Amino acid sequence: MTTRYTKDHEWVRLDGDVATIGISAYAAEQLGDVVYVELPGEGDEFAAGADMAVVESAKAASDVYAPIAGVITGANALLSTQPDLVNQSPQGEGWFVKIRPSNKAEFDALMDEAAYADYVKGL
Repeated sequence: MTTRYTKDHEWVRLDGDVATIGISAYAAEQLGDVVYVELPGEGDEFAAGADMAVVESAKAASDVYAPIAGVITGANALLSTQPDLVNQSPQGEGWFVKIRPSNKAEFDALMDEAAYADYVKGL
C-alpha cells in the first residue's frame, strides 16, 4: 500500500481499487484536540479538491478536502463517538472515509512521504 499526501495535509492510502483518506499527523497536531468530525455519506461523490468533511477542534473548525475524485464507499463511524481518534491515530484508526477513485492518475500526482516531509519542514 502506498500513501500520498496533499498540501492541505490530507493523506490517501490506495489498496487495490479502494482508497482510504484522513488527515496527516501534522494536521492533527496543528488542530489540537479534535472534538467533532462531520463525514460524508456512502454514495456521495466528490471532485478532487472539493469540501468533503469538517473537523472541529478546541481551536478551530477546518474543512477537509477530497484529495482525489471518487465515490464514498464508507465512512469511519467511530469518529462520531470518538473524534479524539484523529489525534491518537491520525493515519490509523482516525481515518475519515474510503473512496473508490475515479482517476488513479490523481493519486499518482500527489506527494509521496519524503516529498510531504520536506514540504512540512518548510512551513
